[in-house]
Amino acid sequence: MKDLYSVLGVSRNASEAEIKSAYRKLAKKLHPDRHKGDEKAVEQFKEVSAAYAILGDKDKRQRYDRGEIDEQGNERAPFAGAQAGGGAYEFHGFHPGAGGAAEFTDADDLFADLFGFTRTRSRRPRMRRGHDVSYRLKVGFADALRGATRRVTLSNGKTLDVRIPAGVRDGQQIRLAGQGEPGILGGPPGDALITIEVQEHPYFSRKGDDLHLDLPISIDEAVLGAKLSIPTVDGAVSLTIPKNSSSGKKLRLKGKGVRQGSRAGDLYITLRIVLPETPDPALEATIRDWAATHAYRVRDKLKL
Repeated sequence: MKDLYSVLGVSRNASEAEIKSAYRKLAKKLHPDRHKGDEKAVEQFKEVSAAYAILGDKDKRQRYDRGEIDEQGNERAPFAGAQAGGGAYEFHGFHPGAGGAAEFTDADDLFADLFGFTRTRSRRPRMRRGHDVSYRLKVGFADALRGATRRVTLSNGKTLDVRIPAGVRDGQQIRLAGQGEPGILGGPPGDALITIEVQEHPYFSRKGDDLHLDLPISIDEAVLGAKLSIPTVDGAVSLTIPKNSSSGKKLRLKGKGVRQGSRAGDLYITLRIVLPETPDPALEATIRDWAATHAYRVRDKLKL
């Protein structure tokens, strides 16, 4: 058998961590369950495992470096019989047995990494549920409020129609049972977890089950009052703007927010007075004349 360090592909001054890492990579690559019927791979796997059984053991590695034991763990003359328990390493099937491999616990970690199952005392794999698979799905603001159906294609190529429930929130997950990765050794499949990304709306915003709307109004609507048609989740409704309404005044439409079953939030409307885009000399003259005899105080509460 060739030099054990060469078998693992590491230098003689490699650290314990480097030796362990090299062994795990080779063992995963050469494991017989990945090379059915390939005798060469089986022999290489045995060789790598036998090398790690010695180099992965601090005391045995030191004895090997001093030339006291050979590549099979046998005593070299004149050291034969000088230390008890120095028998040859034995490989039973694909699972190191007692004796030289008594501390070969990394094989259990290797099996778990490779196939996702745990090791029992009988060293037989157990069936296990498949892993969940995560996806992200963008949904329009209105569709999130009213509910919708979207067609998605999973990583396995399967296409499904996903029902988006009314009132779904940004970041909320929808679980598709059994649409994840297949189970291990006959175990049930995992689920597909779809995280909803609700897109922003140009003028509506959401806080909990309540909706908020900044409503532009003209200066005459603010002073004289008006009846306006505004959009809601249930369609357009009539809204009364009271006379003498200041910019920032809040109005509420009860039950016109997000609906979830029999429960519904409210729609809060904040008035925003908007002047004409271009200066209007007639409006300026009217306001100037009015202000000359109707001045009023609006900033008395602003104090440092």
